[in-house]
Amino acid sequence: MKKFIQGMLVTGSLLLFAGCGTENTNDGSDASTEENEELMITTSFSVLGDIIGEITGDRVSVEYIVPIGEEPHEYEPVPSNFARVSDSDVFYTNGLGLEEWLEKIVANASDTPIVDLSAGVEEIPLEGEDAPDPHAWLSPKNINIYVNNLLEDLIERDPEGEEEYRENAEAYLNDIQELDVWIEEQIAVVPEEHRKIIVSENAFKYFGKDYGFETEGVWEINSHEEGTPQQINRIIDIVSESGLPAVFVETTVDKRYMETVADNSGVPIAGEVYTDAVGEEGSGAETYIDMIRHNVEVFVDGLTSD
Repeated sequence: MKKFIQGMLVTGSLLLFAGCGTENTNDGSDASTEENEELMITTSFSVLGDIIGEITGDRVSVEYIVPIGEEPHEYEPVPSNFARVSDSDVFYTNGLGLEEWLEKIVANASDTPIVDLSAGVEEIPLEGEDAPDPHAWLSPKNINIYVNNLLEDLIERDPEGEEEYRENAEAYLNDIQELDVWIEEQIAVVPEEHRKIIVSENAFKYFGKDYGFETEGVWEINSHEEGTPQQINRIIDIVSESGLPAVFVETTVDKRYMETVADNSGVPIAGEVYTDAVGEEGSGAETYIDMIRHNVEVFVDGLTSD
């Protein structure tokens, strides 16, 4: 990793001195590096990109680094990512240790300010580690904190856009409140004995804490992914003894681990859920709100099945 970071720093410096004019963005469009009065905003992954876009509206274009379908824990940035972040006015991250790989590069070779949108969230620790679980966004009850942190920073950087940002934030937080109420209504039908979410990565701790579910995973976080026989056997035992009607898989994680759990426990996989990325175009989960709705529907259908 140390050699990789050093290599990226050298590559990034060459790009800066070369005065790179354009770069390929995730959607295939070219982004000019020429000075522009419009804020240039970059964020780490698609979930934050969607939330930020809801607040900035048409006033600012927002781009994210980690492509949909990949998970942000171990993503290896490419030179065009470095150039984009270096040219941005601000780089918004989740924080809680999620994007440590990219923060190191930016901090050592760029003046781009880094703003953690999760600052102030009540942290839940990773099991057996002195580090927080970063998946705070998976509980909508935390999104108020994300949006307020974003709003404060946006207004400081672009005072002329304050009215628009505040209006967008108010409307979006109303939608989040409606989502929260809807979740409470949906999960009410899940029996207490079935309120356990089991996936590959134990990413739903914040959701579980806020909505009354226990959570388990083959591993704690994807950056420490192992999937050892001992880890898999532990989950097989938990599933077999729990009487649960279903387990789940994530869209950004290799499904073979949970397929092994399902095959050996006799408990089926009820469906895919979204954790580290929104859905592809046409998935019905292209936005943060839609992905959370999808997750809840999959959980409820699976955990109430016979």
